[in-house]
Amino acid sequence: MSAVTITKDMIISDILKLDERAVPILMDAGMHCIGCPSAQGESLEEAAMVHGLDADEITDVLNDLLNQ
Repeated sequence: MSAVTITKDMIISDILKLDERAVPILMDAGMHCIGCPSAQGESLEEAAMVHGLDADEITDVLNDLLNQ
């Protein structure tokens, strides 16, 4: 099990640094601007809100990925 847990207040670019496998998950969820400047300072929760997504659901999926 991973010692790292992703939280919805984490910055997107920090999540991507933890595990590049997060990219397709975020892209599939509708967050297509992974490389845009906002990803450098926007939290997962903020990005989810902008895209009309459930931050808790995405956080759960990302943590499942890390724990594989």
